[in-house]
Amino acid sequence: MTTFVTGGSGFLGRRIVPALVEAGHMVYALSRSEASDRTLAGLGAVPVRGDLGQDMPQLPRVDTVVHAAAHFRLAGPRAPYFETNVEGTNRLLQAAREAGAGTFIFVSAAAVVMDDAGTPARGMTEAAMTYPYSSMPYIASKAQAEAAVLSANAPGLRTLALRPPAIWGTGDAFSVALPALLRRRMFGFIDKGQFPCVTCHADNVVEAVLCAIRAEAGGKAYFINDREPTTFRTFVIEVARSLGQDASRAPSMPYGVARRMGGLMEALWSLVGASGDPPLSRTMVRLIGRAFTTSDAAARRDLGYVGKRTRAAGLAQYG
Repeated sequence: MTTFVTGGSGFLGRRIVPALVEAGHMVYALSRSEASDRTLAGLGAVPVRGDLGQDMPQLPRVDTVVHAAAHFRLAGPRAPYFETNVEGTNRLLQAAREAGAGTFIFVSAAAVVMDDAGTPARGMTEAAMTYPYSSMPYIASKAQAEAAVLSANAPGLRTLALRPPAIWGTGDAFSVALPALLRRRMFGFIDKGQFPCVTCHADNVVEAVLCAIRAEAGGKAYFINDREPTTFRTFVIEVARSLGQDASRAPSMPYGVARRMGGLMEALWSLVGASGDPPLSRTMVRLIGRAFTTSDAAARRDLGYVGKRTRAAGLAQYG
């Protein structure tokens, strides 16, 4: 089988590409730079130079496309989200058709069912509404991209969307930043973090991708989770402990206060033209500040997904 991957040199893609190679796939991967070329070649893929947001190349003949690339930030102008996540996905869908692909797997996000109001959500299923016009551009753009992928399902092109929640594992941005934030006393919980949440280890996302490629289902979205339930507070404390830090004494603030502070920091960052994301943003508060759990029963039933990487094993990898 021949497979084309986007985001292959990123945190998740660095796991997807080797897994596909090990499974016997001939892998091509989108690359935007010489450094990415070298990374992808080292993982066993053939780099194809291009850019989702600007210059989508003609793909080689492929059987499957795995779309794992996205513009992800916690603040910033709306336009880049839609240029990459929505228009880029539409360009890739057309390129996939022209390349003769029979399967298109999109790595979406569980956050597409999060509303602007910050409503706690428990046991969400695929029947929940999505928010393609959310005030948070990441959520809106991922919801629109997912809708485009699912509506493209047709005879000759089977499309699926996978919805992981917070993706974690060795090398993820959160665990890289957390120790420094704790040392500087810049990390805090929202509402003490004492609410249920779901996570998905990167290895479990890879498992779901491989399951989706082998499955027969099409035109559907599927939540995928780690098997073990947790709370946000417990999860952060466990990650910090695995990194040799103590997060149990981190301060806390109410959700409403955190959201207002996030809005103020976004405005300040925009006013002064600061690079990068502010220390707090409304999107960040929404993603990590409320109860949020999803059911992956459909993925287990239709795709044969298990979530083989346990939390204990994932935490041990940090050490």
